[in-house]
Amino acid sequence: MMLFRVLILCLLAAALPARAETVVAGLSQTRVSITTNFAGSEILIFGAVKRDAPEPEGAQLQVVVTLAGPSKPVTVWRKNRRFGIWVNTNSVNIDSAPSFYAVATSGPLTEAMSDTEDLRHKVSIPRAIRSVGTAGEAPDAETYIDALIRIRTEKGLYQMLPGTVNLEQNTLFRTSIALPSNLTEGDYTTRIFLTRGGEVIDAYETTIGVHKVGLERWTYTLAHKHALVYGILSLVIAIAAGWGASAAFRLMRG
Repeated sequence: MMLFRVLILCLLAAALPARAETVVAGLSQTRVSITTNFAGSEILIFGAVKRDAPEPEGAQLQVVVTLAGPSKPVTVWRKNRRFGIWVNTNSVNIDSAPSFYAVATSGPLTEAMSDTEDLRHKVSIPRAIRSVGTAGEAPDAETYIDALIRIRTEKGLYQMLPGTVNLEQNTLFRTSIALPSNLTEGDYTTRIFLTRGGEVIDAYETTIGVHKVGLERWTYTLAHKHALVYGILSLVIAIAAGWGASAAFRLMRG
């Protein structure tokens, strides 16, 4: 019976039409190391369109590239003025938002991808943010999400890059995405979409590892896994630095 099912699946797979255009892609680096003097980096994403048949006529080929950092829950607060000072008042809990997100396209995203495909693949920045229960927390929950996007855009963590994918002769493509210095450690997912007439015809996905190394890695591990030791060590260093400064000052006066 099992052999019969496998045979049926193989026959069905063979009957499906082969995809005429597929993505063959690569990255300039698959690992980013965060050190104490890390000032950002740049990822070059490049590739080609493999064709098993002549290029179809009609709708223009478009390429959409996304790079997403680890997603985590986020609480967004609204500040209001109370008695002359600014304080946190209302808040909205967002289920999941990427710590970094960039979208690069060969043309305007609205032309490269239909709204239905955007919803399915969660490509645009608002769609990449998961906020299922926010409507019940505040009547104007969308303004909190807009505020999160605006703040992270100003910090270089969210980027919309229309027209930055260079597509040559509808075959070769390349783009570069700048990574800021304030990156979150983890796996960064790269997705590449080929589209025609707003419809996705093929997709490719890979990951880039972003990790702290050296003294930065040691300090991070000590602070998060051995908080007591980290606190004592910080106190000792502070006392030693204060004593050293005092001794140097007395020496200069003497």
